[in-house]
Amino acid sequence: MEAQRAKQVIITLLLSCCLLAVINPPTPSLSTKVIFDDEASIRINEQSDGGKLNQQLIITISHDDNGPLTANFSRVQDLLSIEQDLITGENDNLSYDSDTTYITRLETPFNSWSEALDSKGRDIGNASSWSDVLQPAIEDGWCGKNSTNEEQAALETTLLLLPKQTNLGIACPSFSGSSPTQPPQSNEILWLVWLDSESVITDWSELTVWCEKASKNSEYNFEPAGVNMLFKKAENIAEDDLNKMILPSILILGTLLFIGLRSLKSTLLTLGGVGMVLVAEVGLLSTLGHNFSVIDGIAIPIIMGVAVDGAFWYTHSSKDKEQIRKILFIAMVTTVAAVSIALFSQIKAQRSLALVMIIGIVLDWAMTRFILEDIYLSEKKSIKQPVLKPTIQKPISTFAWFWPASLIVLLCIAITAPAGVEVLDIQQFLPEDEGSLDDLQELRDNYMIASGTIVWIVVDVQGGDPQALQDILDLQQQISQHPSIISYDTGLIQTKLVMGLPNFDSNQSNTLDSVIENSTTSILMNDFRLIEDDITKGVAIAAFIDGENADAALDFKYDVEELLEINNFSGVIGGDLPIGAELAKSFENSRIIQILLAGFAVFITAYFITGSYQKALRIAIGTVAIGIAVDGLASHLGGRKVSTAPAVLLGMGFAADYLSHASVNERRDRSDDYARWGAALTSLSIFALVVFSKFPPAQDTGQLLSISILLSALLATFASFLPAEESGLNINIDQIPTEAK
Repeated sequence: MEAQRAKQVIITLLLSCCLLAVINPPTPSLSTKVIFDDEASIRINEQSDGGKLNQQLIITISHDDNGPLTANFSRVQDLLSIEQDLITGENDNLSYDSDTTYITRLETPFNSWSEALDSKGRDIGNASSWSDVLQPAIEDGWCGKNSTNEEQAALETTLLLLPKQTNLGIACPSFSGSSPTQPPQSNEILWLVWLDSESVITDWSELTVWCEKASKNSEYNFEPAGVNMLFKKAENIAEDDLNKMILPSILILGTLLFIGLRSLKSTLLTLGGVGMVLVAEVGLLSTLGHNFSVIDGIAIPIIMGVAVDGAFWYTHSSKDKEQIRKILFIAMVTTVAAVSIALFSQIKAQRSLALVMIIGIVLDWAMTRFILEDIYLSEKKSIKQPVLKPTIQKPISTFAWFWPASLIVLLCIAITAPAGVEVLDIQQFLPEDEGSLDDLQELRDNYMIASGTIVWIVVDVQGGDPQALQDILDLQQQISQHPSIISYDTGLIQTKLVMGLPNFDSNQSNTLDSVIENSTTSILMNDFRLIEDDITKGVAIAAFIDGENADAALDFKYDVEELLEINNFSGVIGGDLPIGAELAKSFENSRIIQILLAGFAVFITAYFITGSYQKALRIAIGTVAIGIAVDGLASHLGGRKVSTAPAVLLGMGFAADYLSHASVNERRDRSDDYARWGAALTSLSIFALVVFSKFPPAQDTGQLLSISILLSALLATFASFLPAEESGLNINIDQIPTEAK
């Protein structure tokens, strides 16, 4: 009666969670925001005005004939007009009509030029040619010592949003070939656009829709570009893979289950149980506010694979119900113990994936144990119990020697693997033949804003303290002297690309608040102050460094942290490249420790449940061996990445699962081998299918886990030949079949 009540409660809870999935469907995304935590970026996003760093997108603009753009004054005025239409929406042909997103900010070269000229009393809106606003000449242009804040901002915009080899003209006449009577010369420019939405995840693809619309209704080509758009493309690839593989996965899983279980009823109920578990988990986590990333989709085939375990053991093992319950419970707990180490990872995406997998594995076990168990047992084939003789001595099988031999082979795989971890970047999430990567490389080759990477330096400081203002200015000057900072050199003046507090005439009454309130906005942020409860609590400084040198980015981060300490400042350093490089280095230094900790967690869990030191140690040793081997295979097969780390722990999870089956058994027979290999090959078929996905993390995971399952099943089979205890069989008389008694 109690079992029936428990079954009803679990089914009710699962159905309720499935309903929640319909009410709160997940919105998976992919960006640096969901991959790792960047404390500096988080503070800027929360406390600054217009500092939504993760919502900054790039548009490349050229004329249909690919002719001069900036030198042609009528085209400049056209684009200024399009800017206004984009913001105001007055022209239906060029308005931004998205229902889900809206533009919070737009930075363009021509708008900054207009403000720079206006600061010198020259109105580009009422001019008919460049000569109307560039004559008489401004001899020092916008890069002179006496330039206005607007002119300095226009210079920054020109350097960042026009190609590197552009003739700068009035932007900086000190450069060879440049003239203060000519505008910068370029056939292409960039716009920076900030998108936002009411939902947690902003749909960047909406900008693509506007670009297509504007290109169709004007003489200009608008193309979305940059890393954020590539993350959206990777997200679409992952979702497309998932949609294409769900049906084949179900068909393959169903076919192999039917062949292995030899029961249509058990096959359909297993598939239905897996589906209910997946939908219920999605509904539960979505309702609790969990932000899914597309990387979490990797957990789906894993949960599907784990679900078949119980089906094979209940229907084909010679063990009785209580023994199978114990076997599956230990397997579930040790698997969760191995995977749970990822919950403490520095990488946010790994923590999220681990959470999804753990909940799915536990729900799989609950579904099998409380709902499907009786059905499986009713479908169980009649298996003749082997007659066992309760003897103290038993010769060790020849196959038992494959256990230590296998451990040595796995160790050799780990030892021969190349060292190193690839730095986390967008290339790890797109196929190698993806044309967008070539476009990104071209953008990096041509534009400083794309070739460099921004390091954000958040400094805690009081906005009303005059001394703090001077200290921050001194800090900016010290940072600009670092050799990693990108600079432009006119031959007379060298300026480093460090953006923060503007230059101003020194005054003892000036404070950080008063200076920024009276200055113009930067191309990157409206306001570099970090404000909480209307009080300035800090300031953000942006430093441009080489975007191709991860080691230099990490060194720069460490040097600036030391500089903050020397100047008695507190703060944090962030940015995609330095944080990605730091995570890669941290993972390289801790990956073996992580594997050993997972093994230790498996040992403690197994020992607590079995009460056997020998069994727990056997499970833990095999699990660690699989872990270091999979880690080595990741390096051998294409490079060890931060994104391959979950596959290592998952491989250890499967190893713990299968080794638990083999080690807990007091005796072995062919029915156990059938159950083990039936579950393993069925799971393997799903991951073999994932290998053909286009999304690289899924492809890597499918490849590594396919090998992991095969190695784990082999190792567990060899372990099953080992003596149950060091002293002999240690058979419990209650477990001996009646015939033997």
